[in-house]
Amino acid sequence: MPNADGYFGEYGGSFIPPQLQEIMDEISAAYDSCRQDPEFKAELARLYKHFVGRPSPIFHAQNLSEKYGAPLYLKREDLNHTGAHKINHCLGEALLAKKLGKKKLIAETGAGQHGVALATAAALVGLKCDIYMGEVDIAKEHPNVVRMRILGANVIPATHGRKTLKEAVDAAFEAYLADPHTQLYAIGSVVGPHPFPAMVRDFQSIIGNEARVQFQEMTGQLPNNLVAYVGGGSNAMGLFSVFLGDEEVQIHGVEPSGRDLHTQGEHAATLTLGEPGVMHGFKSYMLKDGEGEPQEVYSVASGLDYPSVGPQHAYLKDTGRVNYGHINDKEAIDAFFELSRLEGIIPAIESAHAVAYALKLAKEGEKGSILLNLSGRGDKDIDFVVEHYGQDFGIESLL
Repeated sequence: MPNADGYFGEYGGSFIPPQLQEIMDEISAAYDSCRQDPEFKAELARLYKHFVGRPSPIFHAQNLSEKYGAPLYLKREDLNHTGAHKINHCLGEALLAKKLGKKKLIAETGAGQHGVALATAAALVGLKCDIYMGEVDIAKEHPNVVRMRILGANVIPATHGRKTLKEAVDAAFEAYLADPHTQLYAIGSVVGPHPFPAMVRDFQSIIGNEARVQFQEMTGQLPNNLVAYVGGGSNAMGLFSVFLGDEEVQIHGVEPSGRDLHTQGEHAATLTLGEPGVMHGFKSYMLKDGEGEPQEVYSVASGLDYPSVGPQHAYLKDTGRVNYGHINDKEAIDAFFELSRLEGIIPAIESAHAVAYALKLAKEGEKGSILLNLSGRGDKDIDFVVEHYGQDFGIESLL
């Protein structure tokens, strides 16, 4: 999957203007060529090894395992160059843009990890880079904004609506529509019109391919459970896709229930409470307001406040192959500190949602192994966490 028209069951496709569809067809053809090109694959593999630092290791979190009563393992994507899984597909998209003769990469970012990764890839291959980011997230994720600017990217604030991730996507799409010929919109997740959901998944599948081999080498078997957070869903699809045929492996996607799952605008639990709809050029589950438009959403994690989700996730929900649960802000922050203080690993708040869900599985009686994707490190979140939650955990700001 997907089929030739970009559908995963009834989800996906390409709902864009005809003039942009011609560009998408060009991108799709170029990607099909690249993924069969030994030179392209060799160059990407070289960069993964010598630039990103892959393979990222699996770590047995023994202290957490002993406390919660289940074997817990972390796929350490936080150790990648730039600090998250985003570099995996950004390098692929940057190389593709060069092949297409583009001059600039543009993208949206929420937490800033995709923006940093794309700015890094653009600098490496010699392309200009524009990053659209919600004004709220620019203030919240200031360290990543500084990193993007050091790398030479132009950070452009999205100032409408809630000024977060959805608005950043709106602004980036508008800029792309104005000039799709000289720039490539390097979409930051498994969302958007075909071929991006499949292309980003394929670049991210290195996570699952490595994890499958590493876990078997470490334990002699496959994990009983996989856990990853789901915003747009790229880190989750990167891990999940390689295990979908292994029926003995239970797969769990984790959405943000924010401040209140039952109040509109206070969560971003798309698969839990959404319904099918079309936005940003693709069909998937979507949180809608009373007029059928994208609902305002919220999460303590800037990378998760998006009112839709990758179409393959929608398909996997409907088929029942993946169980999609949710974690609220408090549970995520508690897990942020639990992992930090028991294992010496400070996670991104996004990744802390997956940590919280894994701990919940263990507390509810799961005794089998749990492999979770620790997709990013928490450097970007430290100032925000200390300011808003530090006193609850005995931390006084020194600023």
